[in-house]
Amino acid sequence: MGTDMDLRVLRRDEWDTWYETLVRAFSGVPDAPEERELWRGLTEFDRSLGVWDGPECIGTAGAFSFRVTVPGGASVPAAGVTMVGVAGTHRRRGVLTSMMRRQLDDVRSWGEPLAVLTASEPAIYGRFGYAAATFQRNAEIDTSRTALAVPPGTDDVRLRYAEPGDVLDACEAVYAELVPRRPGMTARMPGWERLVVIDPESDRDGASALQCVVAERDGRVVGYARFRVRLGPGEAGHDGTVVLQDLDALDPAADAALWRFLFGIDLTSTLIARGRPVDDAWQYLVSDIRRCRPRTRDQMYLRLVDVRAALEARTYQAPVAVVFEVEDAFCPWNTGRWRLTGDAKGASCERTGDAADLALTSRELAAAYLGGVSLTALGAAGRVRELRRGALAEAAVGFGSTVAPWLSHGF
Repeated sequence: MGTDMDLRVLRRDEWDTWYETLVRAFSGVPDAPEERELWRGLTEFDRSLGVWDGPECIGTAGAFSFRVTVPGGASVPAAGVTMVGVAGTHRRRGVLTSMMRRQLDDVRSWGEPLAVLTASEPAIYGRFGYAAATFQRNAEIDTSRTALAVPPGTDDVRLRYAEPGDVLDACEAVYAELVPRRPGMTARMPGWERLVVIDPESDRDGASALQCVVAERDGRVVGYARFRVRLGPGEAGHDGTVVLQDLDALDPAADAALWRFLFGIDLTSTLIARGRPVDDAWQYLVSDIRRCRPRTRDQMYLRLVDVRAALEARTYQAPVAVVFEVEDAFCPWNTGRWRLTGDAKGASCERTGDAADLALTSRELAAAYLGGVSLTALGAAGRVRELRRGALAEAAVGFGSTVAPWLSHGF
């Protein structure tokens, strides 16, 4: 980056200029006022960076204080990388690289072993060591031609409409109970609960205001669905679409009751579900998966800032004893040989001079870290080299997860 540009921590009185630079980098369409104020309130100024060319802000980057669930259920500190943008007038001058360099150095100094982000352009972040670690399932379900076979107990679940804000605390309690169960989920920090109920009209795309239905058993909320309904004319009358925002439930019966409700909303024949776990249970209840048009895409990208701390923070579903030869050009403190020994109870990771069993970069370790990408698959792609016969299969089993990792909301 040129010496005439200044990279520094964001000051509070600079936020509006800084945020306008970000908005312009993402097409220039302004947020609704309530969204803008939400992001202002969530911004952590001491963890946000700006690059200035004189009085002009030409680069932005932030890092939220997150805790991410890893295999075994531990909640691990992670930097939620966000609001990254570079002015179109200052491309190819090293601005982004300088921000990523400073940010990862900061994250390391904060003692956070992970950094995570959602990538607008995945190709950008691979060179900084990020890899897709969670995936999402999107679907457009023809509810007029698809039936659900629900599990026992579904009829015992009571459903009722509620204003989203009125039941937010009860819904957040359900969410909090689910966070330790699935790798990739983020604990909701104070203030973040507003993200799920903010409902500017500009984001509705012709649909209704946000609606909420809660599932109850014995007077306790055990699940919820938040959604919108968009009605449109059809040849035989109304032909509407249900647009699901989020759905969480504590048990199979509550989950099935909520999906059955969404399938049966009057005057609708399509249910759009985006950003769902790839192993979401509804897929195994439907009569015809082809009429659901499931599609999979990348979701959360992860970076191991501290290989040792990250590998020790999770557990392993089968015993693992392996020496990794790790290459990490952007965070060279991770480069070297690491002996990982772990099982379902815990793990240790230490530097070693012993011969390596597997050779890879920190990016491959990041992809496999949450259990959603198999080390065996990476080996088949030539991204992991097996130096000891049998080591790849052993490590791949240990690194797996019994449930698919998933990021529950964007940032």
